[in-house]
Amino acid sequence: MAYDAINFDHLLGTAGFSDTLLNNHFTLYKGYVTNTNKLAETLDALLKEGKVATPEYAELSRRFGWEFNGMRLHEYYFGNMVKGGAVLDKSAALYAKIGQEFGSIENWEKDFRATGAMRGIGWTILYHEPLGRRLFNVWVNEHDVGHLSGATPLLVMDVFEHAFLTDYGLKRPDYIASFFKAIDWKAVSARFAGLK
Repeated sequence: MAYDAINFDHLLGTAGFSDTLLNNHFTLYKGYVTNTNKLAETLDALLKEGKVATPEYAELSRRFGWEFNGMRLHEYYFGNMVKGGAVLDKSAALYAKIGQEFGSIENWEKDFRATGAMRGIGWTILYHEPLGRRLFNVWVNEHDVGHLSGATPLLVMDVFEHAFLTDYGLKRPDYIASFFKAIDWKAVSARFAGLK
């Protein structure tokens, strides 16, 4: 079964994100969906042909994680944004958990922003790790490298240059500030609530 790209056009007009930047980003995301589908189809065909011991099968299998995670992380990213943002409800379980883990929402935000502002390309992700019932802000360098095994992304921020260069040049902190104004904390809280 093929994956369908989600339409995120409702984000057009979001303050701090030009429509040019968003449309380019949506196109990039759709490429990940297309390539995920192509790789899944090709790998299935190679399996049916008995060609699983071939270099082609091995390399395409390795590539699958890059394309799939590129697709899924963009869905988390766009899915945790909304025009005008939505504040984190102080009575939400996630609000209490962040306070418990980081000492305060302000401490968590400083850590998340600092993680996102580090040099390099990648993702900044607030993860929930189920075995220890912990929250972590994590830098993920590439789509397929650096994820916490078994952990669930709650809040995802893209810090590859394509996410901000068009509008902000090299001013990543300004992009991060705009991202924070567009966070849909209702969606993020729902992800956390869905874990229980």
